[in-house]
Amino acid sequence: MVNARRFPDPSRSGKPTIGVLALQGSFPLHIASLQRCGVETRRVRKPEDLKDIQGLVIPGGESTTMENLASRCGLFEALRSAGRNGLPIFGTCAGAILLGKGSERPERLQVVDIEVRRNAYGRQLDSFNAELFLASFETPFHGVFIRAPIIEAGAENLDCEILGLHEGHPVLIRNGRILLATFHPELTDDLRIHKLFLEMCELESGKAGEEIRAESGAGQARENAF
Repeated sequence: MVNARRFPDPSRSGKPTIGVLALQGSFPLHIASLQRCGVETRRVRKPEDLKDIQGLVIPGGESTTMENLASRCGLFEALRSAGRNGLPIFGTCAGAILLGKGSERPERLQVVDIEVRRNAYGRQLDSFNAELFLASFETPFHGVFIRAPIIEAGAENLDCEILGLHEGHPVLIRNGRILLATFHPELTDDLRIHKLFLEMCELESGKAGEEIRAESGAGQARENAF
């Protein structure tokens, strides 16, 4: 089983490595965006690909197809375990659907206690663009919504931070180490949301590195005591 709290400290290992679930959907665009941000990327297609990464992106695409493919290659439970054990994860559109809960397909990853309804705005023809005013950003972010989901419940939880709304619905949420977007930032040239996620990864990776060094120091002290 992958222990997500054992990812290395980027301050010691050079550039952080961010995994991108590469089973279906817009993963090449996320990889391009992350590389433009100056980090290493890894395509995640099997459980062992989750080892020694500082974060994971689950892209937009077809959520049911991604779920079925992940189950088929033994990756579904590894993704769930990694998310619940503390690996920072950024889910966009279908990725947000998989990370949350939903009455129409209850067997999702359920890494966050948030209910997400797929295709909430309608079919492909009902896709749209909108200028989004997001927390911490001085200028609007161009949101691309394609068969987008809606976050229906759970955003009011105390551990949820709503970073943006559209027509009263949360479109960007941070829940601890998890970042959810119901739109597609990878379809724009704007890297601000990817950089926000990388800041989350660096913060958590630094904490994990401190924990590992503290454990190593305690272990050495115990050895020296004998």
